[in-house]
Amino acid sequence: MIDETALTKGQLRKLNALRKSLGPSIADEAFAKWLGQAADAPDTDQNAEVIADALWALIQEGKLTIRRGGYLVRRGRKRVIVEARDD
Repeated sequence: MIDETALTKGQLRKLNALRKSLGPSIADEAFAKWLGQAADAPDTDQNAEVIADALWALIQEGKLTIRRGGYLVRRGRKRVIVEARDD
């Protein structure tokens, strides 16, 4: 049996759609398999990890500080654009 209180809205919608199309018993089994596979997916972006690893040495040396609001990093034409976030 699936604990529906621990699921997100999107997961509940998927479960209900499966139950309508396949029936409750098959849908619960299929959803449990899908949820198990979804949990194995990596939570972090590998590119973000590479950027963090590259900047961490500079932060430790005191050559780089990241302000509280953070920065927005994006690609430009043959360059990287770094802007302060104004949230």
